[in-house]
Amino acid sequence: MFSKILIANRGEIALRIIRAARELGFKTVAVYSEADKTALHTLLAHEKICIGPAKASDSYLNIPNLLSAAEITKADAIHPGYGFLSENARFAEICETSGIVFIGPPASAIRLLGDKNRARQEMKKARVPVIPGGEKILQDMEEAKKLARQFGFPVILKAASGGGGKGMRIAHNPAQLEEQFPIAQNEAKSAFGDASLYMEKFLSSARHIEIQVAADKNGRVHAFGERECSVQRKYQKLIEETPSTMVDPRLRRKMIAAAEEAARYLGYQSLGTFEFLVDEKKNFFFMEANTRVQVEHPITEAVYNIDLLKMQLRMAAGEKLNVPEDMEMRGHAIECRINAEDPETFVPSPGKIDFLVFPGGEGIRVDSAAYCGCEIPPHYDSLLAKIIALAPTRQAAIKKMITALEMTTIVGVKTNLPLHLKILSDREFQTGSYDTRFMERFLSRKETEAREQTPGERGA
Repeated sequence: MFSKILIANRGEIALRIIRAARELGFKTVAVYSEADKTALHTLLAHEKICIGPAKASDSYLNIPNLLSAAEITKADAIHPGYGFLSENARFAEICETSGIVFIGPPASAIRLLGDKNRARQEMKKARVPVIPGGEKILQDMEEAKKLARQFGFPVILKAASGGGGKGMRIAHNPAQLEEQFPIAQNEAKSAFGDASLYMEKFLSSARHIEIQVAADKNGRVHAFGERECSVQRKYQKLIEETPSTMVDPRLRRKMIAAAEEAARYLGYQSLGTFEFLVDEKKNFFFMEANTRVQVEHPITEAVYNIDLLKMQLRMAAGEKLNVPEDMEMRGHAIECRINAEDPETFVPSPGKIDFLVFPGGEGIRVDSAAYCGCEIPPHYDSLLAKIIALAPTRQAAIKKMITALEMTTIVGVKTNLPLHLKILSDREFQTGSYDTRFMERFLSRKETEAREQTPGERGA
């Protein structure tokens, strides 16, 4: 077991790790930048240590500073959370060679799955279906055009070394491909230091479905039921729910089996998520794998009544994975990501929170590091809180979430609370018939409604 865990992160995920570690009896160390000196995770950890200036590259992404902090505080394990260095194979490798337990998969797995094109090839070997696409990195525009003609438009260009929407561009015709190819390259180079791209056929009416896996050091693997992640803007998720309205028991079994087979084939360890696109005929295709805990993990915890973070910590400490084979999903869970941003323009809204009230009650969970009087710095992700609603049915969960959002008050910064309320009340969302292009249609509807309002209505 560990004597002390250093948390190489901030915000709500740092608090989430602290809570799990405390319940297991582990001591924790919070690291913080100069911008986060009054952040909540620094107050709730057993120890805290500053690792640099506000800029992430000088603090939360500074590997030497993080390792020095671990040495000074005598931490024997590091949890990277999500974002920052959580999927950095070099960081995991340095931890391993330094005798510090990296709470996540081995560096080899992070490196393999971080190379999106190589991951596709490995999934083929594991007999997991992948989206039709190129077998190698695109060398130039002419090769991209040739491949696009082979697959037929639309196609999507993807960064080979990363995800999260960076370096991803859709082309519906040759002219768009010429326009988007250099843009995708520049985005990939800026975000990941690697301009390499590969191409896939773009599935225009697909659902984004992911499967959570847990795997211990002894080869035991267990996959849980799906999370629906199709409500997203520019590949950034806004709302997640489980179970998905389009996944029936047969499809669920097939996707769980595929994720487990992939994890076993790779010799995967720790928590991870295999992400798929599912077409209208319920054919599913591997998209990518995330070698870390996901932002949306609480909805899986809600319907299974489990604690994935404690499970991950136990496995990292060498314990066997212990999940009852007859465990079933119960109820319906929805998560809304509350961001400090303008709900109309999506521009981040940093600043001081002057007043804050989060909802409570049966079936409501709030994961947040925000508090009244805290500063939301402009240097990091704008996520303020995750609100999770659990109810016996989907409609009951939607109603519960709407009530929870209406009872949430955040003063001092703009948030996307109004946007979430509009989405939850939207007919397409309520019927559960949406796909990954939902937000395009939703925003278009709202623009049309705004134009059709009379001057008096607009001023009301």
